[in-house]
Amino acid sequence: MNTAAHPLTPTTRALTWCLHLLILGLLALAAGRALAEGQAHAAVTVAVAAACAGASTAGPLLPRVRRSRQSAAGWLGIVGACWLILLSLSADAVWVAFPLYFLQLHLLPRRAGVAAVAATTAAAVAGFAAHQRSFSPAMAIGPILGASVAVAVVWGYQALYRESEQRRRLIEELTATRADLAAAQHTAGVLAERERLAREIHDTLAQGLSSIQLLLRAAERALPGQADTAARHVAAARQAAMDNLAEARRFVAALTPPALEGTTLAGALERLCITISARHPLTARFHQAGDPAPLPTAHEVALLRIAQSALSNTVRHADATTVEVTLGDLGNHIALGVVDDGHGFAADHSHGPDSGGFGLAAMRARMHSLGGNLTVESAPGHGTALVARLPRTPPTELEARP
Repeated sequence: MNTAAHPLTPTTRALTWCLHLLILGLLALAAGRALAEGQAHAAVTVAVAAACAGASTAGPLLPRVRRSRQSAAGWLGIVGACWLILLSLSADAVWVAFPLYFLQLHLLPRRAGVAAVAATTAAAVAGFAAHQRSFSPAMAIGPILGASVAVAVVWGYQALYRESEQRRRLIEELTATRADLAAAQHTAGVLAERERLAREIHDTLAQGLSSIQLLLRAAERALPGQADTAARHVAAARQAAMDNLAEARRFVAALTPPALEGTTLAGALERLCITISARHPLTARFHQAGDPAPLPTAHEVALLRIAQSALSNTVRHADATTVEVTLGDLGNHIALGVVDDGHGFAADHSHGPDSGGFGLAAMRARMHSLGGNLTVESAPGHGTALVARLPRTPPTELEARP
């Protein structure tokens, strides 16, 4: 078999050697019968059979024959010539035509292989008829039937081989596709986690550090004439730093926010308003409308972060004197409202490329990730109203999500 056209597997390699052994066996049979029956030219028959066996054996051992179709065709021509000489000497050589069919179909292109098989069949029929000194249709049946079987077997094998190769390529493509998909999913997961951490850092550590900065500036302005006031600002800054440290540790441990530990969302929001009022020249009041049922942890964390971010924006930008934080139960939804009496802003510019704030975008992304929405109403000189709404999802449904 030409390995340049069809790489050998262990099974096909064994079949190829079996085919060569069959040729050697049939050549030995022809030589043995010539000697046993005392045929004329018996010595010449044995010599030609030996030469044909040597040529047949040398082919699979030569690297060039295994790698080049042209060299394989030349070697096959030598074997065929030896067989024709042997066929002219002994009628028993007609049996060698059957394994030659397989060699020709494997080593030659399809059309050339079929032509060679047809020529070998004609030579076998003619040689056998010459030795019998007569011709009948029955003499042609054997070689023609053998050629037909060889063509059917070889073409069937080649079709199976092509199908097997196609499946192998499909499996390789599927494996590569799965690897690409896994890499894409990993990349998407990394990007989603980075976005989540960016929101968490903006809503906690960044806001806390801004508060510390404002407190330290107030303390700096109070020195040296108002030492007590400066000390209060420094103490508040220290407390803010401790809270930020707790948040940083929470990032590492991936635990519930410290503000929600041991309390409800309403309690955490009320404490947040008290802290803001104590640290800044701003009165923050909390109101609870109704008695909201317990929420999933993800919902409570999201609403708390929205309140923290909104109050931080009020402290830094609104120049407000009061801010109202309201947590309300709307039946199918839970709503958080943050309303201040600051100088406001042009709300229609809050989404523009020059707005410069990550806060509103992060708030909206946080709400959308949980199926909620965020609305902001503001106008210059008329304060700002922010409302975050989340659908009430039973904790069991949320926890069942991956």
